[in-house]
Amino acid sequence: MRSALTAIAAIVVLAACGTTEAPVPEQAPTGAGTASATAAPVTVTDGRGKEVKLDRPATRVVSLEWGETEMLTSLGVMPVGAADVKGYTTWVSAAKLDPSVKDVGTRQEPSVDSISALQPDLVLMEAERDAPLVAQLEKFVPVLVFTGSDATRNLDRMREDLNLIATAVGKTDAAAKLLTAFDAAMADSKQKIAAAGAAGKPFVMADGWKQGSTISIRLFGKGALVSDVAELVGLKNAWTGKVDKAWGLGTTDVEGLTGLKDPDIRLFYNAPEDDVFADGLAGNAIWKSLPFVEKQQVTKLPNGIWTFGGPLSCQQYAEALVKAYTA
Repeated sequence: MRSALTAIAAIVVLAACGTTEAPVPEQAPTGAGTASATAAPVTVTDGRGKEVKLDRPATRVVSLEWGETEMLTSLGVMPVGAADVKGYTTWVSAAKLDPSVKDVGTRQEPSVDSISALQPDLVLMEAERDAPLVAQLEKFVPVLVFTGSDATRNLDRMREDLNLIATAVGKTDAAAKLLTAFDAAMADSKQKIAAAGAAGKPFVMADGWKQGSTISIRLFGKGALVSDVAELVGLKNAWTGKVDKAWGLGTTDVEGLTGLKDPDIRLFYNAPEDDVFADGLAGNAIWKSLPFVEKQQVTKLPNGIWTFGGPLSCQQYAEALVKAYTA
């Protein structure tokens, strides 16, 4: 995600995002240091293709990326430490963190000393964070490295990442319940979209930021996780511009949106902090002339739907889509 996020890191670290929380499996959280259901050794293969061996399922876990933090927490395992806890609280609402979770620094530059001080038995991170960091951490703790995104198969990748974490922490039953609930939610959302006469309708998903007087818009093209979710429930991504191969993301400006001429397009956007669409573009003549703006088919997502998250965030996103098309 490094290439997709470099331009964004200076603002709110957008990534690289409903109103109702999806149910968490009915089981007590594992809390830091609590024994897992089984103490048998565990061997898993991470996103590097590296085999990682654990003496027993991990209970003291540090997570350095929000997507993995959400998945871990949704499995009922509260991390002992996480990167950018404040940012997570702003951008991710699907799986909330306990006040006990220690902040170990930013996602770009986590503190090795802070991580070490927590005496974790496992660290979760993404490969596009500094490779030297992996080597530093592996001197004292097993590390699972994730790809974070794959625009050729993001829904399958998400499921695999969840199952990988679940195996490492002894929560495979919880993962199965989460994925069953996810599949049911997607089927239900698809049925509601169709019943509203919106099957096949074009959509655009975006976020954005302002630097000086320049407003940049990031489009979630085909292959982005939330694009895959939207298409899974019956919609069609109208953005066909250039996107990166890993995340399915492309950057443009307001002029770049003028090719979106289909009057049925609805634009969804994410802005839990600075809202450049409602504020920065309010007086922009080009913006006001766009068909979806003229027809008031612009929908801001509820705050806290992480667009690079796990099953629970994806369910929140599907719920927001359904609400927009059935209101």
